[in-house]
Amino acid sequence: MISIISAIGNNNEIGRKNKLLCNLPADMKHFRETTRGHTVIMGQRTFESLGTGTDGDPGKPLPNRRNIILTLNKEYKRNDVEVVYSLEELDELLKDTTEKDEELFIIGGGQIYKLFIEKADRLYITHVNAEFSDADTYFPTIEESKWQKVKEEKHELDEKNKYAYSFVEYTKK
Repeated sequence: MISIISAIGNNNEIGRKNKLLCNLPADMKHFRETTRGHTVIMGQRTFESLGTGTDGDPGKPLPNRRNIILTLNKEYKRNDVEVVYSLEELDELLKDTTEKDEELFIIGGGQIYKLFIEKADRLYITHVNAEFSDADTYFPTIEESKWQKVKEEKHELDEKNKYAYSFVEYTKK
């Protein structure tokens, strides 16, 4: 099963200058709990935004998850994560190494979401009740004709989370 997980603003904004748009501790906790123990697939820039590795290079694997980087840069190599250079290579790698019913998580960025939105079975979206006019990266439109909202958990802003937000789960119709 392919799932996508992301936090998006009111206008589908997801990032700015390879960074998240806001700090929502509740969303970070939700992300960790939802993806822990699973395979996460991301683009090179998203990986490089995750801090600095032990070798000093940009990018730090997410703990307790299998990390796979999808990049077009054939020169890109890492020893601490798996790197593939095409969807075909990714399919081959996953075919040989994952359980048939394992949930795989696409975690960004914008181009990777666009590649997988039609292939995905489920969306885990944190809808952040805010507009971010300086965003430069966007999530694809969630078309109501293709996706059904199956779960929603609303939260008001609080002392730790400066925006109201909702955890919403969608399944493909």
